[in-house]
Amino acid sequence: MTPPHAHSHSTAHPQEGGLWENIKTVIYALLIALVLRTVLVQPFHIPSGSMLPNLLIGDYIFVSKWAYGYSKHSILFSPPVGEGRLFGKTPARGDVAVFKAPGHGRRDYIKRVIGLPGDRVQMRHGQLYINRKPVKREELSMGTITGPYGELRKVRRWRETLDNGTSYVTFDMINESAADNTMEYSVPEGHVFMMGDNRDNSSDSRLEADGFAYVPIENMVGKAEVVMFSNTDSLTWWNPISWVMSLRGNRFFHHIP
Repeated sequence: MTPPHAHSHSTAHPQEGGLWENIKTVIYALLIALVLRTVLVQPFHIPSGSMLPNLLIGDYIFVSKWAYGYSKHSILFSPPVGEGRLFGKTPARGDVAVFKAPGHGRRDYIKRVIGLPGDRVQMRHGQLYINRKPVKREELSMGTITGPYGELRKVRRWRETLDNGTSYVTFDMINESAADNTMEYSVPEGHVFMMGDNRDNSSDSRLEADGFAYVPIENMVGKAEVVMFSNTDSLTWWNPISWVMSLRGNRFFHHIP
């Protein structure tokens, strides 16, 4: 006859196995998410107004990682895994792109591609010139922008249209500012010249003295494709009602021009 306590410890093994299976499932899920983030798309939050009026503070965007190929900057924290790009492509003029700015560590920036390798770029009296030809632009009705103390300010709006047909709106906050009149920049091979659409409030390639200047194509993270959703600064985590009230419904799945 089998003693009644002969199998008393057998239930411990399924419990231990179940815990290990749960741990493995979480690890696999994290690895899959990391691969998808590296190879396909990566979400980004817009923290500043340098790309107004086309990207708003509080926009959450998706960036396609395959658009320009893959480099170490395609991977989280930009590990030192080698130089160059796999399946590399030169960005198109007018693309809105996320990149790592030279001399600014691993911080992500988002601007518009204005100059390609070999181009000459200059601002004269607020007019953009590429290869010494003025970019087509049309003045629109006045817009508004929120000042540092919450006040609304009037701002001039222009629609620029590049030679490849890409069209977008820019803000001109200050007439004849230093950013409206620059030297002529000559974009080196393997680099691009990036500018924000909010022309008087953008740290971009016009700030050569700050070590920004030309961005290596290797530093491109991906192309900004779509705004998935957006919220205003009225959101507070402790107030669930604000989670809904702060949403900008018209920004959901909004194409980035």
